[in-house]
Amino acid sequence: MIRPVTVADAQQLVAIYNYYVIHSIVTLDLVPFSAQDFEEKISTISSQFPFIVYEENDEILGYAYANTFRTKPAYNKTVELTIYLKHNTLGKQIGKKMYSELIQQLKEENYHVLIGGLTLPNDASVKLHEGFGFEKVAHFKEVGYKFDKWHDVGFWQLTTN
Repeated sequence: MIRPVTVADAQQLVAIYNYYVIHSIVTLDLVPFSAQDFEEKISTISSQFPFIVYEENDEILGYAYANTFRTKPAYNKTVELTIYLKHNTLGKQIGKKMYSELIQQLKEENYHVLIGGLTLPNDASVKLHEGFGFEKVAHFKEVGYKFDKWHDVGFWQLTTN
């Protein structure tokens, strides 16, 4: 089931996220987060933007949210999307279900442009974004350094209206 996030979800969300911090380049964060960090993130983001979780049998298998793209007022109708799935649930279409719901909520709130920023390579996330009609609009080379290597970051954009 897809539902709105609550602060009580912080421990499960931080466990999902920290897996990627420790084991992958999907995020360029270098230090794992605490549950308190995620409580603050949940409170801040969900007070302004859609923030959803995918839950089965009281276990959160993924989460997705929209957040500020840039802080200048002219960007108020543009948001950056984030999605993370529990690492052992990939390939079960959970991301597709969550993105479908998140995008629908953002369209209902009249957001004009949705942005996905991806550390590359990331074939699964590229496929997810392009499956929803996002187009690659930027590619920054060697802008993030993790695991003793430079990484590229690409940006995908969907214009909703």
